[in-house]
Amino acid sequence: MALTRDFKETVVQRAQSDDSFAQALLDEAATLFLKGESETVGLVLCDLVYASISFEQLATLIAKPSKSLQRMLSTNGNPSMDNLTANPSQKDAENSSTN
Repeated sequence: MALTRDFKETVVQRAQSDDSFAQALLDEAATLFLKGESETVGLVLCDLVYASISFEQLATLIAKPSKSLQRMLSTNGNPSMDNLTANPSQKDAENSSTN
């Protein structure tokens, strides 16, 4: 039997309407990250970005180009700990202390 709806679309819509589902996806992404499964982590996080905010909004929040974030969370991307833990307020504090 053919699926009538795209799986990714279903996941995104469910995450938008069910906070506990979105939290479960985030928890799973963290577990996968700790296990070193970066390809799957990127796909799960990409779905969460689409479900919650856009890549452009995320890029603004963490001061990284949106295209870089999209590449990082693609199938061939590499979500590193440095990229995933970016904290713009910490960077702002570091920059102001050096001036």
